[in-house]
Amino acid sequence: MATRIHSLLAGIIGCLLCCQLALARDVLRVLAWPGYADRDVVQAFEQRYQASVEVTFVDSDEALWAHMHAPNGPRFDVVAANTAEMQRYYAAGLLKPLDPALLPNTRRQLPRFRQLAAIPGLQQRGRLYAVPYTYSTMGIIYDKRQFSRPPDSMNVLWDRRYRHKVLDFNSGQHNFSFAALASGISQPFQLSAAQQAMLVQRLIALRRNVLTYYTLPEEASELFIRHRIAVMFGNYGTQQLNSLRQAGADVGYAIPREGVLAWLDCWAMTVAARKPLLAQQWINYMLEPSVSALLPTRQGLANTLSPSNELTAGARVLWLQPVEDAARREALWQKIYSGDRPGSF
Repeated sequence: MATRIHSLLAGIIGCLLCCQLALARDVLRVLAWPGYADRDVVQAFEQRYQASVEVTFVDSDEALWAHMHAPNGPRFDVVAANTAEMQRYYAAGLLKPLDPALLPNTRRQLPRFRQLAAIPGLQQRGRLYAVPYTYSTMGIIYDKRQFSRPPDSMNVLWDRRYRHKVLDFNSGQHNFSFAALASGISQPFQLSAAQQAMLVQRLIALRRNVLTYYTLPEEASELFIRHRIAVMFGNYGTQQLNSLRQAGADVGYAIPREGVLAWLDCWAMTVAARKPLLAQQWINYMLEPSVSALLPTRQGLANTLSPSNELTAGARVLWLQPVEDAARREALWQKIYSGDRPGSF
C-alpha cells in the first residue's frame, strides 16, 4: 500500500512539475497570413526554442491594420506584412528596430533582397525594421478554356463578355491602384481628388461585372471553380494560381501590359514584443532554407533565398507603396462594395 501511495504521489508531483514547466515557457504571439506559419513549422520552432507560439491569421491589409492599431496597441510580438504596410506601422510607432547580428540567415538571401536601402520600408533612419520573406506579382488569373489567348490588359476585368464571370479582391487600396493602372495613371499610389472621383466610377462599373469579391485564396479557388469564373484579379498572385491548379482548374497567369502591382511581405517585430530575442529568433528561423523552401512547394510563392521566374524580364513591376489616404480609399471602397448609387459619392 505504501509503495502504491508513493507511486501516486510521485506521479502527481511529476504532473505538477510538467504543468509548471509548460506555464514557464515563453509565449511568442505571431500575426500573419495563411501559409506563413503552418503547424509543423510552428511545432519545430517550439521544440527548438522551448517556447509556445500563438498564431493569428488575417485575410486583408485592413484586418492587419486593425490588429496592429488596436486601442491599447498591438497584442503581438512579430508581424508579417508588405513593405507599404511596414512604412505605415513605422510611422505610427508600432515597430521595434531589429538587430542584424541576431539574423544571420539574411546572408543567405538573394542580392536583390540584401540591398536594404533599395527597398522602401525595410530601413528607417539607418536602422533595420523589416526583413523580406516572400513576394508575388498581383496579375490576372484566367480560365484557359474561356480564352483563346492570354489576356494582356487589366481592362479585361471590365469586358462585358465576362459579365458576372469576374472575381475581384475585397480591398479599397488595391482596387484603386490597379484601376488606376488600367486607366493609364502612372502613379497609382498617389491619386489626386479628381483621379479618385474618376476611379470611383470605374470601380462602380467593375462592380456590375463582378460576380462577387473574395478575401482568402481558398475562398477564391472555390468560387472560381464552382461558378466557372473566366477571369480574376489575383491579389495573392502565384499562391492563388497554385491553389487553383491543385484543385484541378486549367488556369493561366498573365502580367498586364499596363504594369503589375507586386507585394513583398516581410517579418518585423512590434513595439509590444515581450521577448525581443525570441521574436528575432522566429524571424531568423523563417529564413532557414528548409522553412523558406515550403513557400514554393506548399503555397506557390517565391522566397527570398532561391531564384524565381516570378519577376519576368521587361515587365513593369510596382512594389506596393503607401497610398495618399488609406482611410479615404477604404471609406470610398465600402460605399462601392455596398452598392451605393453613383450620385451618393
